[in-house]
Amino acid sequence: MNQIARIISVVFHPLLLPTYWTILMAKVLPRGLEPFIEAQHLHLIGLIFIMTFFLPVVFFGLLKAIGILPSMNMHERKDRVKPFIFISLWYVIVAVQLVLRDQISVNDNFMKFLIIIDVLVFMGTFFTFFFKISVHSIGMWGLVGMLLGLSFFQEDNTLLIPLVSILALAGVVMSSRLQLNAHTPKEIAVGSVVGLIVSVAGVFLLF
Repeated sequence: MNQIARIISVVFHPLLLPTYWTILMAKVLPRGLEPFIEAQHLHLIGLIFIMTFFLPVVFFGLLKAIGILPSMNMHERKDRVKPFIFISLWYVIVAVQLVLRDQISVNDNFMKFLIIIDVLVFMGTFFTFFFKISVHSIGMWGLVGMLLGLSFFQEDNTLLIPLVSILALAGVVMSSRLQLNAHTPKEIAVGSVVGLIVSVAGVFLLF
């Protein structure tokens, strides 16, 4: 069971979730990626993967190799603070670079989602100063919240199946983190509430 839980934790690592969100929008709600047109979606997915997952992982790998980072898993809360601060700043840099390089406006749909993701990252970093909140829960329930918020603006049931699927996956991921004793039920619950509230509120405020 632990091996399965580890695989699930890796597959749904928080740093991968922006890439999954971009893929999901490309498949079920392409206008969520505006101003990028359909022909640019594959390039956008690759860019988001490299910028929000690959480069941070390489950076953390280098920190571990030279002994600055004790473990890539960051079991202790204190080990998470500095990496999380870096991720928060890096995600802001990614958003700014997209605006400057691709001339994306903060009023464009894709940028609005990126802002919500950045706020989720900042909230995870903020809470980590006090206790070891589950960023897996923040991320998964962030996806649930964004889909839930968007569903209020949809006149059809386009987002129903994705919403139910992500909701089920959120439960699986939380169970996996508990199975691995990576978090307490309180840390999981707080992460879920933070992720849901921030993402739903972000959708209603920005859209």
